Amino acid sequence: MAAPTDRTEPAMPELVDRAAYQAQVDALRAREKAHTHEADAIAASRRRLPMVRVDAATRLLGDRGEVTLLDAFEGRRLLIAYYFMWYPGRPASGQCEGCTFFTAQVKELSTLNAKGVTYATFCQGPLEESARYRDFMGWQMPWYAVPDASLETLLAGRKPRTMYLICYLRQGSAVFETYWTTRRGVEAMDNNYRLLDLTVYGRQQDWEDSPPGWPQEPEGMTTDGRPTAQWPRLKAGYSDELAAPDP
Repeated sequence: MAAPTDRTEPAMPELVDRAAYQAQVDALRAREKAHTHEADAIAASRRRLPMVRVDAATRLLGDRGEVTLLDAFEGRRLLIAYYFMWYPGRPASGQCEGCTFFTAQVKELSTLNAKGVTYATFCQGPLEESARYRDFMGWQMPWYAVPDASLETLLAGRKPRTMYLICYLRQGSAVFETYWTTRRGVEAMDNNYRLLDLTVYGRQQDWEDSPPGWPQEPEGMTTDGRPTAQWPRLKAGYSDELAAPDP
């Protein structure tokens, strides 16, 4: 039974003594450890997947002009590419809240780089607009636009205009795809939801299995109609207009 509440407060868990509380934490911890071991086993299987060759000359557009998929490795052995959904012609407020949510959490890349991994954003839209969005958000990661013909090559039958994480391996001038995931699989980039999952109210989303009276909303990536991560940028004075300025 939930502890008593008034109308202005969300429901809370049952109140028990320390011993009863610790007994249930210990039981949950056993499940958490089993989950960790299973995740380790899945990762081990992921490392044993076969690979498929990808055209290393696939064209990308970056700040320095036209480059290739091979160039995006920046000389490293491994590449992780996040495929960012894009809505041409829309201001920042109308861009993908999910892609914004996940990309905003990718900040410090030195550990990846030290392990021989380059992380890059592959935007599924025009470079000019999307680069202005990158600058609006204050993001520092390598950023490329993927022309439609290149997107068809890289996705190889997978649905475009969808978020993906795709991992690549380079051997000399040859490039191979070794793993890909989409939808909730891109939560590998996330720490906010991971931390919220530890709290009593979780992510506070309506699909979660929570007790009656727990705060829940349809989704949690926007605030007042726009991606939440944009509000600090607006407060700092940045414009969310992404169209090219008048000459």
